[in-house]
Amino acid sequence: MPLPSSLSKWNKIEHRLFSFITKDWRGKPLTSFQVVVNLIANTRTEKGLAFKCELDKGAYEKGEVVTYEELSRVSIKRDSFHGEMNYTISPDVIN
Repeated sequence: MPLPSSLSKWNKIEHRLFSFITKDWRGKPLTSFQVVVNLIANTRTEKGLAFKCELDKGAYEKGEVVTYEELSRVSIKRDSFHGEMNYTISPDVIN
C-alpha cells in the first residue's frame, strides 16, 4: 500500500515550499515550537505565496488503527485543484 500523500516525503506541495522555509531559516536555532511556527508562517515565495502555519496542541492516542471499512465511510470532498492533497473532510452523519 502506498504511503499517504500527507507524509512529508510524498507531499509535492510541501516539498516545493521547503526550499523557501530553509532559506528563511538560515540556521536560526529552533528553540521552541513557537519559533518554528513563526518561521514557517512568515515565509514567502519569490512570487509572494504566503504560508499558513499553526501548532496543533491536540493529544492523540498512539496505536489507533482505522479499518478500511471505517475509512470508506469518511466523507471526503476533493478540491478541483490537486484533490489528492486539497480536500475537505466532513463528519460522518449516522442516522
